[in-house]
Amino acid sequence: MVDDVGLAEIDRRIQIVEDNLRQLMEQAAAYSGAADEERNADRIADQQAKLDVLMQEREALLAKT
Repeated sequence: MVDDVGLAEIDRRIQIVEDNLRQLMEQAAAYSGAADEERNADRIADQQAKLDVLMQEREALLAKT
């Protein structure tokens, strides 16, 4: 049986990280300059790594059914 509370929390966190990524992509498109681009690339990579971990947690939780 899937832990609905745990799954809901993971889904909420996924939604937050996906929104962060969307905002960072929009900011990256608006900024210019190497320093800004590098900083945004680092932030995007960080958020993508968080999203990857959350997706793995979600898959593991769903696999327990």
